[in-house]
Amino acid sequence: MARQMQAERDKRAQILKAEGLRQAAVLKAEGEKQAVVLAAEGRKEAAFRDAEARERAAQAEAKATEMVSQAIAGGNVQAINYFVANNYVKALEAIARSPNQKVLMLPLEASSVIGSLAGLTEITREAFGKNGGGPQAAAGGRSSPRNSSVPST
Repeated sequence: MARQMQAERDKRAQILKAEGLRQAAVLKAEGEKQAVVLAAEGRKEAAFRDAEARERAAQAEAKATEMVSQAIAGGNVQAINYFVANNYVKALEAIARSPNQKVLMLPLEASSVIGSLAGLTEITREAFGKNGGGPQAAAGGRSSPRNSSVPST
């Protein structure tokens, strides 16, 4: 009789152990499933926000292009210089950032980039006070470094 009772206790212990292992496996699988779902939702949200950022950047670029187009249509030649110089500088910046770039090859027209940058300074002069009372305004507009250092006689 004692053997039968011991066998019955062992049987119940094995059943409880098996149920515990099964329940642990189910809970572990549910946890892994939830982790996968949350990771997918995170990637979806990140992709959505990245798309929004690209859309806003595209809208800003379109607005800038529209403003430059209006300035060109209005007869402001410096606007096209700004637009071209801006794109040149962005392209050179992208080349310079390349991690495997060892030599920077500039186009033959690199001097035009510098000329376009000079156009940018002209635009900023016009935008931030053409008659601002600075040395350029007193000299009657443009002045070159060579002319400003030589006294007039």
